[in-house]
Amino acid sequence: MPAEHSATGAALQGAIDPDGFPPPLPAKPVDLAAADRVSGLDALELGPKKEKGALGRRIWNSTWPKLLAIAIVVAIWQAAVLAEWKPIYVLPAPLDVFAVLRDLVTTADFWDGVRLTMTRAITGFLLAVLIGTVIGAAVSRFAPLRAAIGSLITGLQTMPSIMWFPLAILLFQLGESAIMFVVVLGAAPSVANGLISGIDYVPRTWLRVGKVMGMKGLAQYRHLILPASLPSFVSGLKQGWAFSWRSLMAGELLVIVPGTVSIGVRMQNARDLSDSALVISYIIVVLVIGILIDQLFNFADNKLRKRWGLTEA
Repeated sequence: MPAEHSATGAALQGAIDPDGFPPPLPAKPVDLAAADRVSGLDALELGPKKEKGALGRRIWNSTWPKLLAIAIVVAIWQAAVLAEWKPIYVLPAPLDVFAVLRDLVTTADFWDGVRLTMTRAITGFLLAVLIGTVIGAAVSRFAPLRAAIGSLITGLQTMPSIMWFPLAILLFQLGESAIMFVVVLGAAPSVANGLISGIDYVPRTWLRVGKVMGMKGLAQYRHLILPASLPSFVSGLKQGWAFSWRSLMAGELLVIVPGTVSIGVRMQNARDLSDSALVISYIIVVLVIGILIDQLFNFADNKLRKRWGLTEA
């Protein structure tokens, strides 16, 4: 029998015998409670609303441990002075050093030295990031290249930067290039290893999905691999900055470029004059700069982790 006749017969039978078909289901009422539960789940996904004053509490919660650590260090320092562990001209009291530091930061020459040191640090670090990123991407993509220089990169990362300065001075004499050479060699391996590690841990499923979507070559790196490896890459950048900063400080103490007066040169001059208070003041300056830059990296890392759902919002 044709399909249309079967359907018509079935309809007629339903009209004659109402029990032939089950009655239509009644319309379900709107479950307002379920809608509220879904809205609640959406709210959880977006994160809780920030209460007033929450920013101030977060700042205080992150600040007071640092203040406590500083207080402990100053107390130990003062105790060593009171115990006359070293003569006062070798280890001055904290208040004497802070007075020298206060006078120091009010001079224009001090800020000129800070500007020169930070210019070197940022320039060297950016060069290291560029070189390390290119090397890391190449090593992670080509297996023969990884077999050839993969272990060499790790070896360069563990090598003390100060070992490069004799060679740098022979190659570039006492100039800016000698300092940049050592800074880049100190930071680039960490950047490369961070990128290699991040790429190695990209889920294979994501790579297969990228291929299905037509991602190849540079497009695959630009839109899939690099974003997925970003958390490890940021850790590599942070470690690379630490190596570049240490290399720069060593370089400014060993390689004094004529006509330039950086933080390292000023610290060396203070040591030559046996001015312990000034030496400690510059140590504090270097420490503060390092802490501030580290906080910037921590801020970027926390934002990235929150975006990836690795920490609470």
